[in-house]
Amino acid sequence: MATKVLMVCLGNICRSPLAEGILQSKVTDISVYIDSAGTAGYHVGSKPDPRSIAVALKNRIDISRQRCRQFEVADFEEFDLIFAMDQSNLDDILDLAPDEISRKKVSLLLDLLPESESEVPDPYYGGADGFDHVFDLINLACDQICDKLINP
Repeated sequence: MATKVLMVCLGNICRSPLAEGILQSKVTDISVYIDSAGTAGYHVGSKPDPRSIAVALKNRIDISRQRCRQFEVADFEEFDLIFAMDQSNLDDILDLAPDEISRKKVSLLLDLLPESESEVPDPYYGGADGFDHVFDLINLACDQICDKLINP
């Protein structure tokens, strides 16, 4: 049975597409399915932000074929693990949870890292260096997902 992981940020153009691509690059098991979504529908159908695409390519990951979608209640049934990039998105996801089982699937991505920032900062309004920082944080968290949750 496949493990299904969903990465969620606000618009699904900066952080969660990077998280999807990074985790996908680390997972060799074909029974793991990874997707991403945004809590807001601002960019549905769009490609990731060009700066996210660029930082991913700089790290030999191609996320250019991803398309933005909005998080929906059905995702609680579809996915085993749902990772939010920050507290605001975590709260928005939990507000949609139909039951306690669904709520237990959701956590902050950086909760997996000891002594880390608690949230993946939104790099949208900053420069390219913010995208590099976000990539590094997500990369470390994805290592932990592989080590602790997918390949324990």
